[in-house]
Amino acid sequence: MFIHVYTMDEVVTKLKKWGNSYGVLLPIKIVNEQKLKENSEVVISVKPHKTLTVGELMELAKKYPLKSKKSTEEIMKEMDYELYGIKR
Repeated sequence: MFIHVYTMDEVVTKLKKWGNSYGVLLPIKIVNEQKLKENSEVVISVKPHKTLTVGELMELAKKYPLKSKKSTEEIMKEMDYELYGIKR
């Protein structure tokens, strides 16, 4: 019987061509933290990284409107506090 224990670190990296194959490079920090060695088995979850344009974000906002009774100003104040510790 095998018990698989997964720890999760998320890394955004680029796919590189190596001969007839493709591979990814892991930052040394992750390799060290996870105590990885050559030939260690790793699980890779593939999720293409996509940057959205402002227009695409606006379309998403129209398609999925927020169901909040708060004003935009109130939401912005909360975001400033949560992200930067700034009270306005």
